[in-house]
Amino acid sequence: MRISIFGLGYVGAVSAGCLAQDGHEITGVDPSEAKVDLINRGQTPIIETDIGGIIEHAVKDKRLRATTDIAAAFNNSDLSIICVGTPSLANGGLDLGYVRRVCEQIGEQLRNKKTFHIVVVRSTMLPGSMRAVVIPTLERFSGKTAGKDFGVCINPEFLREGTAVFDFYHPPKTVIGEIDARSGDTLAQIYADLDAPLIRTTIETAEMVKYTDNVWHALKVGFANEIGNICKSLGIDGHKVMDIFCHDTKLNLSPYYLKPGFAFGGSCLPKDVRALTYKARSLDLDLPILNAILPSNERQIERGLRMILGKGSKRIGILGFSFKAGTDDLRESPMVEVIERLLGKGHELRIYDRNVKLAGLVGANREYILHRIPHISRLMVETIDDVLGFAETIVIGNGDKEFRDVPGRLRDGQNMIDFVRVTDSVSNSNYDGICW
Repeated sequence: MRISIFGLGYVGAVSAGCLAQDGHEITGVDPSEAKVDLINRGQTPIIETDIGGIIEHAVKDKRLRATTDIAAAFNNSDLSIICVGTPSLANGGLDLGYVRRVCEQIGEQLRNKKTFHIVVVRSTMLPGSMRAVVIPTLERFSGKTAGKDFGVCINPEFLREGTAVFDFYHPPKTVIGEIDARSGDTLAQIYADLDAPLIRTTIETAEMVKYTDNVWHALKVGFANEIGNICKSLGIDGHKVMDIFCHDTKLNLSPYYLKPGFAFGGSCLPKDVRALTYKARSLDLDLPILNAILPSNERQIERGLRMILGKGSKRIGILGFSFKAGTDDLRESPMVEVIERLLGKGHELRIYDRNVKLAGLVGANREYILHRIPHISRLMVETIDDVLGFAETIVIGNGDKEFRDVPGRLRDGQNMIDFVRVTDSVSNSNYDGICW
């Protein structure tokens, strides 16, 4: 393909070199004559493993050139990739000035172009930036309509400094956010030979994925450091602890526990977080990440409660109130907390959970329900139908399989709040997902 790349910084230079090495005809655009001259001499404008040799050979083979002439680069390409910087503002927001300016320049060139041109953004931008800045600017300066007269995609990069070339050719995933299938099809061809999952999605989802990745990486660093700080204070080798931790790819390093939903509970997680943070305080350690876990969990309980109260219903039905489907454990179940608060506010409740039946409970669970929450046991009913026939608002409290058909059984005027996503639906007039 004939591709123009706007911005020859870190992402732009790596993308230009690697795409040229793959056989594409690349024209790099940058206002810095120093960067342009370096590339045209076959030299890299950045320090990065392997990119120097790649640029040298690409220039020698006439697959890569650079210019300050926007019109020449644009008109000699069918697809443009925006790789300009998005630096932080003093308030923590993003400065999209460079993105806006390059979209103005590209829009001016689009105005007179007769063929279908695709604009791809690789710059990291907050969700909503494509709809609020990129697309309106391109349309305003071109006089054309995105998705009809020209294509628009966002293609976030997952390049680490120092291993960017390796990451370009071995990405964990390739994400394309698109507003029209034609543009997505064309962009996907660039990555056809990469051995990585190709994910095509909405532009907002693609914008958010990049931030989710980076904040998760930052959280992992902070988490490991705080565990290491506790270990050092106790005379334990933190590296050995985390090495063993990382051997678990079933739960620790896996998709498990990474589904948005309701608060955690049960007999282990709350108790162990409390114990470890208590131990850290006794060692005079300030661990803001670990100390924030339980307050964050409490905020999710409050969020769920606000959603229920926001429906304005007097009669509420709860389907599932053990802390997890397939168990009868009520200890520190966040749903028990929600039920207690709803009762305290004068609501009428009916509760169903096939795993929590008083006659079958033994040991700690029976003791808990008889002596800690006897008032809740009196609200328990025998069937889902008992709840559906009573309540104005239905709350799905855990992921039991028998709740999956409940959305289709709601009667007119009945609302449902889902804390676990028993359906693939997103929030609508009578269905409200806590995080979707």
